[in-house]
Amino acid sequence: MARARNDESMPEQRHTPPPISDAVKPRRFVFVLLEHFSLLSFASALECLRIANRMANRELYVWRLIGEGGGTLSCSAGTTFQLDGDLDELQRDDVVMLCSGIDVQGATTKRLLGWLRREARKGLTIGGLCTAAYTLARAGLLDGKQATIHWENTDSFAEEFEEVQLTKSVFRIDGNRMTTAGGTSSIDLMLKIVANDHGEDLANAVADQLIYSSIRTDQDTQRLSTPTRIGVRHPKLSQVIQMMEKNIEEPISPSILAKDVGMSTRQLERLFRRYLNRSPKRYYMELRLQKARNLLMQTDMSVINVALACGFASPSHFSKCYRAHYNTTPYRERGAQGARLSV
Repeated sequence: MARARNDESMPEQRHTPPPISDAVKPRRFVFVLLEHFSLLSFASALECLRIANRMANRELYVWRLIGEGGGTLSCSAGTTFQLDGDLDELQRDDVVMLCSGIDVQGATTKRLLGWLRREARKGLTIGGLCTAAYTLARAGLLDGKQATIHWENTDSFAEEFEEVQLTKSVFRIDGNRMTTAGGTSSIDLMLKIVANDHGEDLANAVADQLIYSSIRTDQDTQRLSTPTRIGVRHPKLSQVIQMMEKNIEEPISPSILAKDVGMSTRQLERLFRRYLNRSPKRYYMELRLQKARNLLMQTDMSVINVALACGFASPSHFSKCYRAHYNTTPYRERGAQGARLSV
């Protein structure tokens, strides 16, 4: 679904949705809230449904909020929500939307996984907002499917769920499974759903109400490429950076990187000094250590396995490099993360 960006040379256009037949039955969304779920991801999805009802001047969508144990639940911002019920049995036409945020591993309980597997056997459409792709993957519901997750969690997710085809899209729909990258990507997914259900005019009318001027598709990535983000416009330098990012576990020497892009090692050194104020070796090390930190903080991988996944043959060398860069050891980092999550 494409939508033109604002252009001062074009007259203002407001989208008026066509009338919808009274025979259309409301579609029910069941939002499953996990402890510390992302308020923005949840609210963005829910508001799209509410506004779609308002713009159509009828009830196209209804929703229910549930969670393990029922009662109340807190989002990542600390606000408490009253749930409509526990993890009850659902109807065959329900659309399930899991909403999670920080510490999704801790919120993914055995009972929740069992409930998901049972409901999935009915053929329900099930989606995961923000980090909830982790929960779907743990339940085995993303095996062999394409999915996405918030960029902070991609390293740990890729290590743990090799059977899932992880993408960098803002959202991804693969059959009856849906995932988003978090934040405002919930809007893009829900607008896609509204467009599929009732046409693009209604979806665009919802976007207008949200002051959402550019609807993204599943072909849009959630982050700019690293060279673009750091302002590197030299094509060969950008190519080298991308090669480094794709070869973390088995690092490539600067001389081979230089040769692959048709330049000398000295020329590559000068480019890195000019644009990034560091050597290729230093920059590569920082990339590897950043991935190591993500894995330490988001997975239960052993420190030795983290070291190997980031191209360090020796745990002692890994610990030395990590301490020099982060002023703490990998073991202390892992312990500090555990203490933060237990608070």
